[in-house]
Amino acid sequence: MTLAATPPDALDAALLDAARDWLPGRRWFPAKGTQAELTLVGSLALAQDVRVLLVRARSGSIDALLQVPLVLGVEPATGTAGSADTVESTATDVVGTVDGRAVLDGAAHPSFVAAWLAAADGPGAVVDPATSRAASGEQSNTSVVLRAAPQAPAPVAILKVLRALAPGENPDVDVPRHLVDVGSSDVPAPLAWLEATWPDASGSPVQGYLGAMSAFVPQAQDGFELACDVARRGEPFDDLARELGAVVAGVHADLVRAFGTDTATAPQDGPAEVAAAVAGRFAWAVSAVPQLARFGPGVDAVVAQVRALPVAPPRQRVHGDLHLGQVLRSGSRWFVTDFEGEPLAPLAARTRPDLALRDVAGMLRSLDYAAAVGGLTGPAAQAWTDAARAALLDGYASAAVARVVDAEGRAVLLRALELDKTLYEAVYESRNRPTWLPIPLAGLERLAG
Repeated sequence: MTLAATPPDALDAALLDAARDWLPGRRWFPAKGTQAELTLVGSLALAQDVRVLLVRARSGSIDALLQVPLVLGVEPATGTAGSADTVESTATDVVGTVDGRAVLDGAAHPSFVAAWLAAADGPGAVVDPATSRAASGEQSNTSVVLRAAPQAPAPVAILKVLRALAPGENPDVDVPRHLVDVGSSDVPAPLAWLEATWPDASGSPVQGYLGAMSAFVPQAQDGFELACDVARRGEPFDDLARELGAVVAGVHADLVRAFGTDTATAPQDGPAEVAAAVAGRFAWAVSAVPQLARFGPGVDAVVAQVRALPVAPPRQRVHGDLHLGQVLRSGSRWFVTDFEGEPLAPLAARTRPDLALRDVAGMLRSLDYAAAVGGLTGPAAQAWTDAARAALLDGYASAAVARVVDAEGRAVLLRALELDKTLYEAVYESRNRPTWLPIPLAGLERLAG
């Protein structure tokens, strides 16, 4: 079903007041370190004592609509339980108090999960809300791991509660659904999803997703952590990279079957667009990190090579933020996950057709990071990444469908797209992790030195 947000009432206002000091400390809160203006847009009463606040957070250029599930639970003064309590809360669950009752973070609370499942659409799965456990490490959303029963040996599903809401389709929900429909087995199967309507900034009703549940990938290891461990042991990543390249190519082919290709951008116009984008990225990067100016001649050479190409491949639906941290290794298989892209980016930007090679470029950059984080340096790092890069590209080429661009043209485009990504990384690292800046700088030496 599609839920409809209602105008906030006195309880909603009290809940938001209780959560004001708690919200800025959440990893998914978009306006950290600022005095954000928080206003209620509406709320969803999923069950007795289970509410979802829709909170607009504004600060400078940030204007985001946040989903804040809350549960009214234990009364701290007496220790008695409210009707929504099914598990004992911990201190980190408590957001604040309202009328003497604890207000709990609801995203992984069994009462919220049970109400969410009752309202959701999709094929569903046998899960026990009492087994809900928030996954660690996420930054932009909240993922909840679920088992079929408390004694079940392994989780069977994972519920992603979207924190930043946007009207329209959500790629992380719609893309896997489309891929499964065309027979893809390289993504975790979607099991349930929940939509709602709420008023936009003008007061007009809009509709979007609140979250989605998918099959849990058993005994899975994060691809980036796996690659770092392999590098740390000084072992080759070649075979795993080759298999991963083939899986990425298969997902790209399935995306074409599911969504088709872009007809708005002619193949002969593609090279000019890529060249202009790289030139613009370099200008932006130099304005932020002046020391990058020395790469100007190399960037100009790459841009000229791209402009000289007669055509580019058709644009298609892509992952959009593909790197080793977006894939899982389970047993002898790779799975591709997290098609959401940047949660705070406009939906149009996250669903816009692009060159499939941009995803490949993201994977190549991730290999450089894995080698560095794994502790490899100098010739050892170079040899490890060179071999892994070649294997990934070999796997991708072996499974890729026929292309309109020859191998030399693909290599030129791939270099340009990797350069674009590396320039972005250099700015990001200079602002957020200066000790990591040498990683993209080494990439720039290779690509434009």
